[in-house]
Amino acid sequence: MLELLPLVLFAVVVIALLAGYAVAPTLAGAALLFAFGGAAFGVFDLRDLGFLPSRLFGIVTNQTLIAVPLFVLMGVTLERTRIAQTLLESFSALLGAVPGGLGMAVIAMGALLAASTGIVGATVVTMGLIALPTMLRQGYDSKLATGTICATGTLGQIIPPSIALVLLGDVLSSAYSQAQLGLGVLSPKTVSVGDLFAGALLPGLVLVGFYFVYVAVAAFLRPERAPSTHVDHGARPPMRQLVRGLAPPCVLMVAVLGSILAGYATPTEAAGVGAFGALVLALLYRSLSVRVLREICQATLKTTAMVFFILIGASVFSLVFRGYGGDALVQELFADMPGGLWGATLVVMLVIFVLGFILDFIEITYVVVPIVAPVLLAMGLDPIWLGVLIAVNLQASFLTPPFGFALFYLRGVAPPAVRTLDIYRGVAPFVLLQLCLMGLLVAVPALATWLPGVLY
Repeated sequence: MLELLPLVLFAVVVIALLAGYAVAPTLAGAALLFAFGGAAFGVFDLRDLGFLPSRLFGIVTNQTLIAVPLFVLMGVTLERTRIAQTLLESFSALLGAVPGGLGMAVIAMGALLAASTGIVGATVVTMGLIALPTMLRQGYDSKLATGTICATGTLGQIIPPSIALVLLGDVLSSAYSQAQLGLGVLSPKTVSVGDLFAGALLPGLVLVGFYFVYVAVAAFLRPERAPSTHVDHGARPPMRQLVRGLAPPCVLMVAVLGSILAGYATPTEAAGVGAFGALVLALLYRSLSVRVLREICQATLKTTAMVFFILIGASVFSLVFRGYGGDALVQELFADMPGGLWGATLVVMLVIFVLGFILDFIEITYVVVPIVAPVLLAMGLDPIWLGVLIAVNLQASFLTPPFGFALFYLRGVAPPAVRTLDIYRGVAPFVLLQLCLMGLLVAVPALATWLPGVLY
């Protein structure tokens, strides 16, 4: 019975989170209760907690994690200013005359906005406020409109540079080193956030392509679901205005991601460039006032504090979990699982998919991934491939009815005329497309591993 205490600890944390308790205090509080309770009964050595100060110092001095507040600042700036609105207007002017063109414009804008914001809730809410009224006003079917917005709003999980990939890359780096040391490799290889960015780029573009094809086919088969926007030639904005609306944000995204992939900058340095560039763009668009800047700074501070508070709580949790022998227990369970490596991988993906209904990606990244990733990596999985597969899995789970986070976010800003059932039915085809991408990654691992191998 004592050897099952790590699983009991994990179950208690999940139940507490389901009950609505805050994530960071739950992680740390449950772990400390189990630690002191175990020490009272002589089954836990409190000296293990002596490693906690060095762990916390490692968090606050981690160079990779400095990218988090910078990417948040970049995304919030683009979200709170008129840059997103201008993007939609420009893409709509280019594609609106084509059947389904407005939906394609929303996908294009969502891909850019999701890559910069990196937080599902912020992107879905922003696009719901900006794009959904326009699509409904143009006669779009509410199911297609809401499904397109929810799906593109979750692209920030997979398209770099995103906060989700930064955090996941940091966790996988530690897990990969731990797995190699456990196998007796004294000079372990490393995996960086830049590697994960490169690995996620092609799958992210493939998924965007899937979305484009689906909207185009839906508009072709049933034009009344996605009518073209009739624009008089005289009312069409000149090309100079279109370039002015599209070029600056696109150049910023390319500069940030390109500098990382080309090896000219680390993710942290590129995040600094992105944050500064976003503020400059806001000034150029004349949408940065003192009030807006205050809102941007407050939102960035709140998100960053939340992330690092969860990091501290997760560090306490993982320390106690391993103190009870949880890592060895998980390794034994996976080793005895039918199907070996692929059976264990399937179970982990199913668990992450289900937890994605109820937990945020940050919680899953710092609660579940550190437990299962070292074991899977020690069994022979490629760390970049595993990271991309987890990111796509989380993205799909955020869309799946009835508990998908993206559905709740859009429901909160959608007009009353849009039924919740319409949102559920609208996202179903996009969930299937994401599951197709996961199957493609399993069938063709090079989709995630080829580009990092070429670049690095």
